Amino acid sequence: MLVAGTSLPALAAGDAHVLVLGCVSSDPKADYEQLKPLLDYVVPRMADVGIRGGRILMARDIQQMGSYVRRGRVDWVTGSVATGLQLQARAGTRPLLMTERNGISRDRTLFFVRNGSTVASLGDLRGHSIAFRNTTSSGAYFVPAMQLLQEGMTLQRLLSPMDHADGPTVGFVLAGADLNTATWVRRGLVDIGVMGAVDWRRMPATLRSDFHVVGESAEFPVALEVARGDIDPRVFERLRDVLAAASGDPDARDALLQFSGTTGFVPIDAAARVQLDHLRVGIARVRAEVE
Repeated sequence: MLVAGTSLPALAAGDAHVLVLGCVSSDPKADYEQLKPLLDYVVPRMADVGIRGGRILMARDIQQMGSYVRRGRVDWVTGSVATGLQLQARAGTRPLLMTERNGISRDRTLFFVRNGSTVASLGDLRGHSIAFRNTTSSGAYFVPAMQLLQEGMTLQRLLSPMDHADGPTVGFVLAGADLNTATWVRRGLVDIGVMGAVDWRRMPATLRSDFHVVGESAEFPVALEVARGDIDPRVFERLRDVLAAASGDPDARDALLQFSGTTGFVPIDAAARVQLDHLRVGIARVRAEVE
């Protein structure tokens, strides 16, 4: 856990005049350096609703962050869409905005196999193995897992890429990184891999040429900003307005880019609400049936 102040360090956590930004992090130092410039940009623009300072509070996992939110120690949480939706279910957060990164606010999951594979579609996956990134990833875990469950498949966690699925189940392993996923598929250690379309396009063409896509998911929001459910409505509205306007403010440019390549914050329209509702149900099913 890392707690850091952006201004007025004498103010205590939980003070109504302090805006606390939370993040689930496995690398607090690196994430703090990305988050601080944006918080420094936001705080002065919220003085009219009583905000005088800001802090960053890191959590090691969803459970810890949910506890912070329920106890009123965090006001605003940034993260993947899966993080935001799980906090809504666990701690009653309210969606603020979708996050647009590198000009993209929505992604889709691609299922890919090595050239020459006997797996020609997702329907062929029973009895085979699949590599997910990790159990916190939206596009490389929750979205593909929920899609396979919706297609009537049963997922079984394997001990390693060398392990085999039992009978008609789909065995899955956690690769930890997209490059590992691609390498395992390329070497035949697993039969199929998953990756967000954005990450797929970033993969070197020489590596990508060894694979072909056999399935894809529907679109889903890349990331979601959420706020504590009982936050002061004036603070909620002002925070949403400041973030929504940031992409048009030259003073926010550097802070946004340091914030995981953010290019703006997008309102949650009707189509996005449908996507979020679909994801919310699917994530709950994955948590219940797979984990």
